[in-house]
Amino acid sequence: MSSGSNEGDYCGICGGISPAKVKVKQIEINGKLIGIDGLDEAIAEVRGMGLTDDATITEELLKRVKRSNYVPTGRVKDYGEALLKEFKKAG
Repeated sequence: MSSGSNEGDYCGICGGISPAKVKVKQIEINGKLIGIDGLDEAIAEVRGMGLTDDATITEELLKRVKRSNYVPTGRVKDYGEALLKEFKKAG
C-alpha cells in the first residue's frame, strides 16, 4: 500500500483505530449499560430503508450492529429489543 490519507486513520501510539473514529454509544440491555459501536449509523441506515414492521427493523438493526460488535447468541432477543427501542427513541 502507498502511504498517505488513503490508508486510514490509525492511533500513533498503539497502531489501532484512532480513538476519535470509534463511535460507541451506551444503551441499556437487561439493566446493564452496553457499548455499541456505530449505533447511530446503523439506525440511520435502517431508517433510510423506510421499513415499518418492527421485526424487520430489528433484524436489520442487528445485522448492522453485528458488523462491529459482539452480540452473544443467547442475548440476541434482548439486544434486538433494546436496539428497536433506541431506533424508536431516535425517530
